Amino acid sequence: MASLNTLRTRFGVVLSIIIGLALLAFVLSLKTEMGFSGNDPKVGSIDGDKIKYSEYIEEYDRVKTQSGASEGDERQAEMLANATWQSLIAKHVLRPGFEKIGLTVGDAERQAMISGEYPSQTFFNAFADPRTGQYDVQAIAAFLAQAEGNPQAQMAWNYLNEQAVLEREVAKYLGLMRGGAYANALEVARGVEGANQAYSGRLIGKKYTTLPDSLFEVSSAEIDAYYKAHKERFKQTPSRSLSYVLFSVRPTDDDKLAVERKARAAAEEFAAAEDLRAYVRSNRNAAIGDRYVSVAQLSADESETFLAGKMYGPVLKNDVWTMGRVVEQKMAPDSLGVRHIVLHYTQDQLADSLLTVLRQGGDFAQIAMQYSAYDATAANGGEVGVLPFSAFTDEFAEALAGAKVGDIVKIASGDAIQLMQVYRADKPVKYLRIARVTYPVEASAETRRNMHNEAGSFMVNAKSGAESFDAVASGANMIPRTATLAQGEREISGLMDSRELVRWANNAKVGDVSEIFTVNGDYVIATLTGIDNDRYVSVDKAGTQIRRTLLHDKKYDRIVKELAGVTLEEQAQSLGAEMIEFKDLKYPVYYIDRVGIEPRLIGAITSTEQTGELSAPVKGTLGAYVFVVDQIAQSETQTTEAEQVRLQAQSENSFMQWALPVVEQLAEVEDLRPAYF
Repeated sequence: MASLNTLRTRFGVVLSIIIGLALLAFVLSLKTEMGFSGNDPKVGSIDGDKIKYSEYIEEYDRVKTQSGASEGDERQAEMLANATWQSLIAKHVLRPGFEKIGLTVGDAERQAMISGEYPSQTFFNAFADPRTGQYDVQAIAAFLAQAEGNPQAQMAWNYLNEQAVLEREVAKYLGLMRGGAYANALEVARGVEGANQAYSGRLIGKKYTTLPDSLFEVSSAEIDAYYKAHKERFKQTPSRSLSYVLFSVRPTDDDKLAVERKARAAAEEFAAAEDLRAYVRSNRNAAIGDRYVSVAQLSADESETFLAGKMYGPVLKNDVWTMGRVVEQKMAPDSLGVRHIVLHYTQDQLADSLLTVLRQGGDFAQIAMQYSAYDATAANGGEVGVLPFSAFTDEFAEALAGAKVGDIVKIASGDAIQLMQVYRADKPVKYLRIARVTYPVEASAETRRNMHNEAGSFMVNAKSGAESFDAVASGANMIPRTATLAQGEREISGLMDSRELVRWANNAKVGDVSEIFTVNGDYVIATLTGIDNDRYVSVDKAGTQIRRTLLHDKKYDRIVKELAGVTLEEQAQSLGAEMIEFKDLKYPVYYIDRVGIEPRLIGAITSTEQTGELSAPVKGTLGAYVFVVDQIAQSETQTTEAEQVRLQAQSENSFMQWALPVVEQLAEVEDLRPAYF
């Protein structure tokens, strides 16, 4: 029994994985009660493999338990969900792929990871000494010895090994990708040339926007032909579109007046209270600050009032009625420079012994390095730094308020005992601890009820089917908002805390009207307006974009036909264009003053070999251009060797950045989790 307790204490995070698996079995036994009617629904697919609800929950629990993470808020839950999904992608895509290419981690290599010869973050997280932060190989030996004959511990060990091996496989795969990256001689030569040559000259151009669209015709046949020729450009992620109305719950004038009356009544009681601490305990809207604040940290009107011994407020600031009174005040150094030694709360005798040694002239830095349990400061002789007095809370503030340079004090706080030495104490200033009472201006229960009733009436009318959602909104003098949910998204842009609404949208049919959802304190009613599961944007939806592209093509052709003359000046006159000078233009840049972002134009200019020659027309993003390079200035700012290093690093970084995302893209991942979670 003692052995199991030791394991749970030292490796509780690891062993709780097994507990999670047992809980999972229990949860899955309740599938009917959960609304699955005995089925195990699909929550996605990865590389053609269906991901069932049970598999996802099992992996979620493993990731949560192994990482020690929690679901304390929406952000943490989102991080856990993403980590779980990536773990499933590893299981269904990465591991099979590694096996196919012969990428393995042998026993000798795994032993080297366990020993620390090949560092492993997985083993480090489980077996590092929490006090020193050092990897503890002996802890592994102790774990395995005590776990002998314990099936649960063996399962935990197997899981750790599985994660460590995957970590190593991914590292080796990325190493292969990095090893395949290179910069060829032509790239290097072009890079050196681009860095060492600066181009100056003149250009003219005519923007496409100067030609009215009405002068050109783009037929449906042309749009269809362009779409077919460039269909791969129109790949998309499946999505759902919805329209929704937002019933904002805001305090009415009556609510504001009621809060003001309540605040002013509380102010009278607050002002009359002789025992401020007792008053704070009896009023849920009151609190005493956990730190002292200096007069300089207060606003001018607050400091003036408090120093006069009066109550501040009540005043309305940022929709909150606030008032304050000084609970206590004291003179204390404006800033303190301190060192500390941190001991466990059970080491009281050791703390007293060290305090005696220190007060008799012992070397504080040496003792801190030897005894302090807080490694972040122990390594630096216990140095904490110079802090304002307002940074210290409760016991620390009381002990340090009257401290002088050289004083060493003992402070017990929480689960630690600290010995603090003061090596700097600035001039004392007045510090105050303040009790505050606050009453936020918010909607009353009656206002919320009235708004909910209004939303309920809207919902009933919208669900009746007699009128469209938009028509009901118009009758209620409301303008519906629209949103598009890409597959896998768990929140609607602009609507915090909208997970429940997203779940509804992923299970609704086109035309369905939702119930009332509470989103960030307001009420929302939505209707699903479309489901687009096609792999490609339809030609109808892409039509506007394609038409714009074809219009630019036609406008470019028209501008080129307008060009006349053999010199830049003559062609400028033919277009009615202004001459623009460019100076010291280098490759690669993307922007030209007075022109904009025009990569093709810049590429054409920096590829010019002869000066004084009129260029061919350049088809830019924003317009058509012609230029003359007057000067090509040479420099030696970049060497071949340096450019080789730069391009090699750039290539390696690109390979490393895209190695895994490209694999995931090829796996055609389908993420349906928002329909369930």
